[in-house]
Order: sequence, then structure tokens, then C-alpha cells
Amino acid sequence: MGLTKTERRARIKKRIRKVVNGTADRPRMAVYRSNKQIYAQLIDDVNGVTVASASSVKNDKAQGVPKIDQAKIVGGDIAEKAKSAGIENIVFDRGGYLYHGRVKALAEAAREGGLKF
Repeated sequence: MGLTKTERRARIKKRIRKVVNGTADRPRMAVYRSNKQIYAQLIDDVNGVTVASASSVKNDKAQGVPKIDQAKIVGGDIAEKAKSAGIENIVFDRGGYLYHGRVKALAEAAREGGLKF
């Protein structure tokens, strides 16, 4: 019997996190995707602090729209919050998900919002 979906994702996530680390001047953008929502956080791993966060749950514009559009809204929102915190450069952590679909839409919206990664 093979690995379950969550075990497989956890294994990939662990492999990614060996390489990707966030600092105060270049935080890690961690993405979490559930079946209905999408979340993004900017994390300073050195100090163990979340610098900024955005999600489709807290954003009123993201309610009742297709999930790809939700991801674009959250990506723009996290870019806006990063800019207000004085952050331009980040490291992208896809969290074990494929860089495809909603994860890709969020990343591209964050890039369009002015983040560099």
C-alpha cells in the first residue's frame, strides 16, 4: 500500500523546507490550500514570526467567486500587506502543492502586486 495524499504532501513539504528558509529581510511566503479556501503567510523563520497573512476567509471580495479568482485576490492582498510592511523580496514555499492552478494564480498575483521571488 502506498502513501496517502496527505502523507505524500508532508514528505514533499519536508523536502522543500530543507532548502527554503525565510529571514527578516526576505521572508518565506507559505501557501496552504484547502478544498474551499486558500491562505498565504509571510514568515520570518529566524525569529519565528509571521510578518503578514492573507486568506480567502477574511476577504469579503473572495466570497462567492471561483477558487482561481479567490487565489488571485489573496495574492494581491498579501502583496499589498508586504509592501506596507516594507517587504519586496520573498522566498516562495508552495507547501508541497504542485505549482499549478490556485497556487500558481496566487504566486502570479503576488508578483503583479510587486513582490519579487
